[in-house]
Amino acid sequence: MKSTIGKPRGILNLKAGETKFQLSRYLPAQDLSFFVEHYWIVSWDLTGQEPYVQETLPYPSVHLVIEKNQSKVYGVVTRKFARLLENKGRAFGIKFKPGAFYPFVKSPVSRFTNATISFWDAFGLDGQALEEAILSQEDEGELIALAEKFLRERLPEQDKNVRVINEIVDSIIAYREITKVDDIVSRLNLNKRTVQRLFKQYVGVSPKWVIKRYRLHEVAERLAGGEVVDWPEIVLELGYSDQAHFIKDFKTIVGRTPAEYAKGLSSI
Repeated sequence: MKSTIGKPRGILNLKAGETKFQLSRYLPAQDLSFFVEHYWIVSWDLTGQEPYVQETLPYPSVHLVIEKNQSKVYGVVTRKFARLLENKGRAFGIKFKPGAFYPFVKSPVSRFTNATISFWDAFGLDGQALEEAILSQEDEGELIALAEKFLRERLPEQDKNVRVINEIVDSIIAYREITKVDDIVSRLNLNKRTVQRLFKQYVGVSPKWVIKRYRLHEVAERLAGGEVVDWPEIVLELGYSDQAHFIKDFKTIVGRTPAEYAKGLSSI
């Protein structure tokens, strides 16, 4: 069994969600860590209960998802993602590092941003055997072993551009003062057009979107933590010219205005 990971980020209204589903996350084996960020397993039993909609914030990552009769590869979603949970079920996912799915398909990842591709499109097989093997496995360690065997049999060479992309994303996460693409290319001494091209081809979204996503995610986390925020200060800190543009972007990513989101948290 691989090491487990702590509390997840980006799950909206997590406190309510924890009463509806169980989530486990595991780190990959060392030889797969260049490509894979982590594995996740979600299970739920809402038999006799109302269906539940779980919302998550978008990440600049591709996910390979195994679910009964719904297994596919999900491109980056640029808006809040909503998933209906009903009856009883289980899903397994591989979250790839930003840009790290490109070497598997060797075609622009932007072609399935906000969309999915089939196992056949991604790997040249229908995925039915893998789906049945993984979903029939109760032991999570054995389940992950099956997934890692599948990946190793198709593992591409490490691509130096993936390393560059993850250095950029790690810097965006680490330094809150990065609010525009010029900030990151200056910090890492990179060519702006090259960075924009790499993100479109490998990640599926622009570096500007990634920066905006992490900065707005931080605001959502601060609200979820009960912090009373100074909105004019936040707007200035994030480099917005006015509060209206900030509210519009926040709603695009989170699905609600900051005020609506904060109100929803207080009602849980």
